[in-house]
Amino acid sequence: MSGNKLVRQTHRWLSIAFTVTVIANFVAMARADGGTPPAWITYSPLLPLFLLLFSGLYLFALPYVSRARGRNAQTETVQGI
Repeated sequence: MSGNKLVRQTHRWLSIAFTVTVIANFVAMARADGGTPPAWITYSPLLPLFLLLFSGLYLFALPYVSRARGRNAQTETVQGI
């Protein structure tokens, strides 16, 4: 599996993990009976969210970087480098 496919698959699984932690957060808040749920439940969606941010930025920039690499390769072949 290539690196890009691995990042894409990881991004998909991270989105599932993020969704599950957000749902668990809402359930914990609904069952808190006026109190606040533990901090680890409240902040649990943050780790997958930050990982989603970095993998999403990578996937967002990927077409632009590959397009720039393609132009550089064409320029080098035209110039005979």
